[in-house]
Amino acid sequence: MAILIPNDQARHIFLERQRLSEPPGRALTKPGLLQLIDDLGFVQVDSIATVERAHHMILFSRNQTYKREHLTALLEKDRDLFEHWTHDASIIPARLFRYWKHRFRRREPIIAERWKKWHGEGFDAAFEETFQHIVANGSIMSRDMKVEDHKSGGWWNWHPNKTALEYYWHTGKLAIAGRANFQKIYDLMERVIPPHHHEPNVSHEEFIDWACRSALKRLGFATSGEIAAFWDLVTPDEAKDWVKSHRDELTEVLIASANGGKPRPSFAFTGFPDNLGDIPEPPARVRVLSPFDPLLRDRDRAQRLFNFFYRIEVFVPEPKRQYGYYVFPLLEGNRMIGRIDMKADRKTGALDVRRLWLEKGVRPSSGRLEKLEAELLRIARFAGVDKVTYQDGWRGE
Repeated sequence: MAILIPNDQARHIFLERQRLSEPPGRALTKPGLLQLIDDLGFVQVDSIATVERAHHMILFSRNQTYKREHLTALLEKDRDLFEHWTHDASIIPARLFRYWKHRFRRREPIIAERWKKWHGEGFDAAFEETFQHIVANGSIMSRDMKVEDHKSGGWWNWHPNKTALEYYWHTGKLAIAGRANFQKIYDLMERVIPPHHHEPNVSHEEFIDWACRSALKRLGFATSGEIAAFWDLVTPDEAKDWVKSHRDELTEVLIASANGGKPRPSFAFTGFPDNLGDIPEPPARVRVLSPFDPLLRDRDRAQRLFNFFYRIEVFVPEPKRQYGYYVFPLLEGNRMIGRIDMKADRKTGALDVRRLWLEKGVRPSSGRLEKLEAELLRIARFAGVDKVTYQDGWRGE
């Protein structure tokens, strides 16, 4: 018989898996940062810096002693992290690189066909030229090889050498050696990823087992579809087959929904939830999350667990936006309590708060607003500005 997990308990479990149940002020060392990213599995990278870039916001929300220079060192000096693709561009522990070699082999024919449709026949004409340039001359940025007479209209109309660089990155021949003003620096994969992270080679069966097992560990409980979607390395059918063939290690659970809907049939490792140990209460403080926070990456799961509907409206035409261009979710304890529209204005040295929306049933009490304002001051300092300003009517009153 499936075990029913109450909604509050399910939230606590997932928050603990997401490293959001720890004191956010505890000192975080560079090895501690590497462990944090390893526990999460990956941290999504995004270029939008309305307040701060997504990867920095994700890490800061979990530990507010996080230092950007530690992340840069782990990526560009120690090479304990690398950049590649999960469901999107992400920072990933380099010890997992050997599993990504399976992704490269799987994705190369798919990407070749997709990009042929995207860029047209002959899209790979500049590939060998670009690759040999890097072999002979070392790392480059796409602008270093830009074809002068090519009229670039954006990502959909890359010049041929940019296409080559991205294709070779996606298929594992190149890696991201670093970034300059957030622009990628490409080099040969073997010059970037240390040799000890390439081995040992894993079989197809070992790859599938690792991808599913490690996803379920980080999710705590999941359907086979959620297992497949976590890394975006295996297909839904492969995850479903893995569940079927490992039923002796798994137990069926029912996860109660926050909105009172039908409990969600899921799987967990046998012994769940006792095998997770003591799950602490998450800190009661208010925290600002990145729109790309892994807690909310699976929007449907987040809605079931937290009764919180969230979508990024960056690509929604302004007249049709419900909230705003880039609005930040708010977490208080184990509840998603609302969202806030704000921007770091470096010219005025202020974090400009435009509007707050609290969820239905969440009161704007003085204590809650004090916690929010304290968090906004911490965010402002992290973003490199020294004050918080509030626009008239920011509370939505």
